[in-house]
Amino acid sequence: MRQSTVRHGQVGQNRQRGFNLIEIMVVVVIIGLLASIVAPMVSDKADKARIQKAKADMEAIKTALKLYQLDNFNYPTSEQGLTALVSKPSQAPVPRNYSTNGYIEQLQQDPWGRDYLYASPGEGHPYDIYTLGADGVSGGEEQNADISVWEQAPKAQ
Repeated sequence: MRQSTVRHGQVGQNRQRGFNLIEIMVVVVIIGLLASIVAPMVSDKADKARIQKAKADMEAIKTALKLYQLDNFNYPTSEQGLTALVSKPSQAPVPRNYSTNGYIEQLQQDPWGRDYLYASPGEGHPYDIYTLGADGVSGGEEQNADISVWEQAPKAQ
């Protein structure tokens, strides 16, 4: 009987398998093209979600303000601010029937990391809750636009 002198791995192929540089570059370019198409769509959705969150936060604050007003017959002053919903104000007018647990557990910041703004009285309303949008400057458009609690009130038909 004859022994084979061929070693394992030498039968038929001496080539190494793998990806060459051109194949890798093609894949990277395709991923880049897909990202450039998808990124603006995702970014737009994120901006809209932040605006919706701001509106939902303001509705929660609005509800707490209604409860405060029912107990104390007026809204917190601009000086007392929204913190009057978390802890009893010490400055005049001091609320007489303040709820022992407050009216809201904690104040949320707007989606851009700033406190919600409050004015009492507001323009044409007993109060206003608003945020200056992504840029933090009065005015603007789209994600930079100011958002007020009264903007989302349903319009009479």
